[in-house]
Amino acid sequence: MARHITIDVETLYAGSENAKLADLPVYEEKVKEQVGSGNQLTLTGQGPIWLYLKIAHALHGKVSKLCYHSPVTGEVVIFDHSPF
Repeated sequence: MARHITIDVETLYAGSENAKLADLPVYEEKVKEQVGSGNQLTLTGQGPIWLYLKIAHALHGKVSKLCYHSPVTGEVVIFDHSPF
């Protein structure tokens, strides 16, 4: 059974004022470790668009469903590969 996981993108670069492009491989690895394989993921929180895009790209084929959530948009499905 797939688990639903929510990650606040801002926590990926906690301790730093801003996300750094040079640390992108570290951020991607953190997300992959938290998500596992075949689960559903919602990304939320403040972060640069490039970080959201790179995470989405890194997880394509690894998670069954990827969503974005903010108070303004609500939940937005980025992709859903679930056969159900």
